[in-house]
Amino acid sequence: MNTESHTLAGLQRPAEIRIDRWGIPHIKAESEADLFFVQGFNAARDRLWQLDLWRKRGLGLLAADFGPGYLAQDHAARHFLYRGHMSVEWTSYAPDTREICEAFTAGINAYIGLALQEPARLPPEFALFGTRPSRWQPEDVVRVRTHALTRNGASEILRANVLALSNAETDLLRANIEPPTELKVASGLNLADIPIVALQLFKLATAPVTFEPARLQAGLEDVWKWVEVTDLGDVIRATTEEGSNNWVVHGSRTDTGRPILASDPHRTHAVPSLRYLVHLQAPGFNAIGTGEPTAPGISLGHNGTTAFGLTIFGADQEDVYVYETKPENPDFYRYRDDWEKIERVSEKFSVKGEAEQTLTLSFTRHGPVLYENPEKHLAIALRSVWLSPGSAAYLGSLSAMRAMSVADFGTSLSAWGTPSVNHVCADTAGNVGWFAAGFTPVRPNWNGLLPVPGDGRYEWKGFLAADELPHSVNPEAGFVATANEMNLPADRTPDALTIGHEWVEGSRAMRIKSVLADDRAHSLQAAIALQTDVTSRPAMRICALLDRAAAQRSKPVDALQSALDVFAGWDHRLEAGSAAAALFEVWWMKHLRPAIFARFAPDPAVRALLVPGDVDVLLGILEAPDARMGDDPMEARDAMLFDTLVAAFTDCKKRLGGDPVQWAWGKLHQMVFEHAASGVMREDAGIWDVGPLPIGGSRSTPMNAGYRMSDFHVISGASVRLVMDIGDWDNCVCINTPGQSGDPRSPFYASLAETWASGQYVPLLYSERRVAEETVHHIRLVPA
Repeated sequence: MNTESHTLAGLQRPAEIRIDRWGIPHIKAESEADLFFVQGFNAARDRLWQLDLWRKRGLGLLAADFGPGYLAQDHAARHFLYRGHMSVEWTSYAPDTREICEAFTAGINAYIGLALQEPARLPPEFALFGTRPSRWQPEDVVRVRTHALTRNGASEILRANVLALSNAETDLLRANIEPPTELKVASGLNLADIPIVALQLFKLATAPVTFEPARLQAGLEDVWKWVEVTDLGDVIRATTEEGSNNWVVHGSRTDTGRPILASDPHRTHAVPSLRYLVHLQAPGFNAIGTGEPTAPGISLGHNGTTAFGLTIFGADQEDVYVYETKPENPDFYRYRDDWEKIERVSEKFSVKGEAEQTLTLSFTRHGPVLYENPEKHLAIALRSVWLSPGSAAYLGSLSAMRAMSVADFGTSLSAWGTPSVNHVCADTAGNVGWFAAGFTPVRPNWNGLLPVPGDGRYEWKGFLAADELPHSVNPEAGFVATANEMNLPADRTPDALTIGHEWVEGSRAMRIKSVLADDRAHSLQAAIALQTDVTSRPAMRICALLDRAAAQRSKPVDALQSALDVFAGWDHRLEAGSAAAALFEVWWMKHLRPAIFARFAPDPAVRALLVPGDVDVLLGILEAPDARMGDDPMEARDAMLFDTLVAAFTDCKKRLGGDPVQWAWGKLHQMVFEHAASGVMREDAGIWDVGPLPIGGSRSTPMNAGYRMSDFHVISGASVRLVMDIGDWDNCVCINTPGQSGDPRSPFYASLAETWASGQYVPLLYSERRVAEETVHHIRLVPA
């Protein structure tokens, strides 16, 4: 066993970190203050480069380290920082939030101090870029908002553009509206005046940090060339693919009589992982699970009595406002019967190699100004719950993770602001529950689906109370499952206040619920199998149509018959080794779906706004073709199926070779965890990347594996998976990927990647005995 010890100023009593052989740290302290101090110290020990980059991106401090090519991103990020009163902010999550964040950041700073004294501890990225980690302030934990998933500001602007060029029916190809509601354009608003470029500031503020030689070498004259560092499609994908699965099964439907809870949050993959597994133990508190390493506590896991997991819930937490500006002075915008001044804030930015720069940030009463057009007397701003106290991402966990029952857990969620989520929970008394949570604006006179005038006619009236959001305890079905689908209660009245109308496709949710409904004795192994299930409902539905169409056709031509032969006997599972899976995904994504768009949206400018499209709507079009398909919709649909399948078969031969027997989905659909610095490493380029790893699944399977359309490489999916046996805590399992550590030199940097890719798990150890048995590295910490 490796051992080390450190004397730390700021620590009150001795503490320890025991790292098990899977890289999971088990932290033990004699007080909660010391516990969160050591959590911060440990997070920096394993993820210092990630923490430092997260902080600098969020606070708008990148240019100081990386030069003028990052100044535009800094400028954008600062628009979305929390700028309200900290006294209100600190009390929004838990009574001791400030003390926890002070301890957590003191621990981060203690490790930074140690690493600066012993530079060999610094992750190699600092040497590559010639930078140093910066110390944290407690406020840094809560002021950064742009890493949270909220919605639907981008969709409002996209919808406005589609409607300006086409119609509401066409926009449903992009995003279905559930529950159905009428799209009303506010009086005095011209949707054609709302350009796509209005999304630029928001995209840049929420973009990851990228490193390209040209960007790093940019001068001040190049600053505004670096405002498009992420594609619009990435923003759209984030709201359509970065979801999650979770479920909880009552003991009456499990093989042990104890509840089982499973949770696997999905986000864009990265190295290191977005999530970090950790065990936190102090007198009166003993919790294990996962969260983001930049925040104290855990947001998924258990505390020895209550287990909890989450998925994104489709509450609408953003609105786009359009303003009439004063013709003779565009610094003023109309509000009610008067003109209000746009707040212009001058902020200073340090820039590597250059003099300090001063840039202006602009705000209306509703939020940051995204776009101004003085010639049209127009300004556009975004209102987001981000700007409200209590909306730092996941920090409501500081209350929820301490709940000692399902009932207490539900009560704690009044402190949950963002992201809006479906929480599932279970306790050792046998109770199970589901609670939707998150700040949900009350819109008394509109539905939030289109931009509205910012003249005072469309104002939020606070947020829905936490207990007004959907919830259920010990449901009659014996289980609850969520996967970002539309899950508002069926008995919700049509005139009820808007919660949200845009959701993720229902494929994952339908598959999970159908499996659980048929399983009267759910087990841990069954939950593992379901989390890694690659059954594709789109494949089931489309292949059923294909079979019926082929049965009614005379003998197909050779190319079509060859393609049909690949599907013969296929079980519609997107296994990595499956030839049929490869053909189906190439057909569906590269040929059939584009053919639907071309038929229903002939204008290329409109089509560009619709991708990747709403899967449920597109499947509905195929299953019930209407007059938009032509005079004979069924015949036209069948012809589209056949023609695009033949094209996809030819495409697969080019991609995978002439013999379909040799085709495999995993030859196209591969996971490469790409390190952000790989593109600028002159020597050993790619040495910090992990992969490629053949992966099954797609964005439509419970094992979510969303991919890049250009090359099918996997880019999003389960960042971590947990399956918990409520009460038998050492029986719980988990997996992170590619590893726990963010330091490429660590044995835990990529140690879990192949385990994750093969659908396997590692123990989530909890008891003192099991932790001691599996400890491979022991760190003793003593006060200075």
